[in-house]
Amino acid sequence: MTTFHDVPANFLLPVLADKLAANGKIVRPEWALHVKTGVHRERPPTQENWWDMRAAAVLRKVGMNAPIGVNHLSQMFGGPRDRGSSPNRAKAGSRHIIRTVLQQLEEAGLVEVKTNVTGTVRLGRGLTAEGQKLLDGVAHEVLPQALEVAPGLAKY
Repeated sequence: MTTFHDVPANFLLPVLADKLAANGKIVRPEWALHVKTGVHRERPPTQENWWDMRAAAVLRKVGMNAPIGVNHLSQMFGGPRDRGSSPNRAKAGSRHIIRTVLQQLEEAGLVEVKTNVTGTVRLGRGLTAEGQKLLDGVAHEVLPQALEVAPGLAKY
C-alpha cells in the first residue's frame, strides 16, 4: 500500500488542499487576507488557496515528524531574513498561522495532542487514524501521476 511518505510533496499537497477545503472545517479566517506568512516575507501571499495549501503542508509535516510542536513547525516554514548590508539570518514563520491551522485540524479530527505515559507532559501533535487514512488515500490517488514523472517510484 502506498503511504504519504512514498509520494513527492508537489503531487500530494494540491490534491490534499482541495480535499481539506471540501471538508469545510478548514476555513481561512478574515485576518488571513492581510497577514504575511513570516517576518522574512515582504508581502502577503497572492495565491487564493494559500490557507488550504498551508494546512495540507502542516498536516504532512505533522505526519512526517510527529510528535511536533508549533515552534518547530514555524522554523520549518521560516526562511532567510533580508537585513540589508548585513548577512541574512534564519527567521521562523508565523506561529499564529500554524497554531490556528493546527487547531482547525484538531477540530476536523485529523490531528491530536500527544502526551507522555502519565498524561502530564505535552509532547506535541501527531496524526489520528483519520488523518493517516486521508494522507494515505490521497497518496494512493496521486501515485499514477507521480509515476509518469518519476518512474523510479514504481517500487512503492
